This record gives sequence, structure tokens and C-alpha cells, in this order.
Amino acid sequence: MSPSTLVRPYEDSGVLIAGGTSGVGLATAIGFLAAGVRKVALLGRNEERGRAARRAVLERCADAEVAFFATDASDIAQVESSVAAAHKALGSIDVLVNSTTTSYRPELLHRTPLPDISGILVGQALPPMLMTRTVLPLMQEQGGGSIINIASDAAKVPTPGESALGAAMAAIVMFTRVAAIEGKRNGVRVNAVTPSLIDGTPTAANVLSDGFSKSLFEKAAAQAHLGVAEPDDLASLIVFLGGPAAARLTGQTISVNGGISAF
Repeated sequence: MSPSTLVRPYEDSGVLIAGGTSGVGLATAIGFLAAGVRKVALLGRNEERGRAARRAVLERCADAEVAFFATDASDIAQVESSVAAAHKALGSIDVLVNSTTTSYRPELLHRTPLPDISGILVGQALPPMLMTRTVLPLMQEQGGGSIINIASDAAKVPTPGESALGAAMAAIVMFTRVAAIEGKRNGVRVNAVTPSLIDGTPTAANVLSDGFSKSLFEKAAAQAHLGVAEPDDLASLIVFLGGPAAARLTGQTISVNGGISAF
């Protein structure tokens, strides 16, 4: 089979988005519809927010098939159940987007309570790993697919206040690279997107509210001479990575940060 045949066109693709009920995940769902995708499944913890997200997506494209499955992506049983349900609803999972990073306020390491460290590591790094592991065999069996994991620039840039977060994001990045090497023989591409500050999201509002994190991210925003990234900026890249134009692109970690850093 020629590698070019392993990537379905947008109109024939089924897209699964974990964390698809708000922010980057929701913007990505809408972006895929604009590109021609007509089958989308959204995963999220909150049932009410999930129903609202489904309505928002359908408002953009009434003829799309949009499903929502309430899922805690850190729970193995829920991940397995929801991926099976999404696979059945979509017919195939050609693109998986893991937009599962949770809200976090940076804090210097010596001020970080010891019990919080394991929660940061597991809470941030585990969901994309579980989702990828569950979907990967389905993509291998069908002969191709694209997985996009959203991490953060904290994986690349040592930033005060982000020691545990940076470790979790670096784990996602290395996990992505290894999965890319393992998946390529079956036509599966795996890439990571690493934003910094994303305007208009709950996380941005949280870190810019006060204290140490406010000072840290205000300085970061001042370095974004091309403009602080917005959800649509991330969505545009993710839609590209999920489609035919990125058929030869795998194992990459791409930053969308307006010039805050250049790594």
C-alpha cells in the first residue's frame, strides 16, 4: 500500500477529540468541520458542557454527525468504553486529538506541596497516554491515522514555577516521539503541539489572575511579538496535522506561541 493511501481525505475521516468541549478542543472540532470533516466525536468530563459543545458544533454544520461521550480520560475503564463507542459511532477513528491538559497555576518548587507533585505529573501526562494507547491499535489495524497530543512549551523551555508541569509535558513529548516511531510501519502518524499562553481560555484567565503566575505570564505575553496565540491558531495547525497535507509528517513537536520562545 502506498503511503499516500493511508491518509483519508477530510470528508471521509472520523475525528475523535478528547477535551473537545471547550478551548482548543472545541475550536479544533469546528476547524475540522470547516475543512470538510463530517463525523466528529467529543469527549469531556462535564455532561452539560458536552451537550453545549455538541450544539455549538452542529450550529456550524447542521449536516455533521457529532457525538459526545462523558469521559474522564485518566480513567482506564472510561477511556476504553468511550473509544469503543466513538469507533462505533464514527465507523473509523482516523484522527485523534488529545487536548486534555488541565488548568494549572505555576508555583516555585520549594513552595509546591509535596502531595501536589504526583497529581500534576499524573493529571497532565496520563490522559493523552491512555487515549493514544487505546486508539493506536485501531489505527494500526485500519492501516493509518493521525494522533495529535497537546502538551506545552514547558516541555522545552525551563521556566521557573513549572518544574513538575515541565516534567509532565516533556513526558508527553517523548511519549509522542516514541509512539511515532512505533506507529509509522502501519501508517500511523503521531505529533505534538506545544503552545505557551493561549488567550481566551480558562487556563489563561487562571494564570493571569494574580500572584507569581500573573507576573510570569505577563512577561511571556510581552515576548509574543506576533501576538499571543488563540484557540483558533492551535486548531489550524491541528487540522493540518490531521489531514492529507501532513502525510509525511510524524514525530514532530511544534510550538505555537507568537514568538515567546524559539525551540
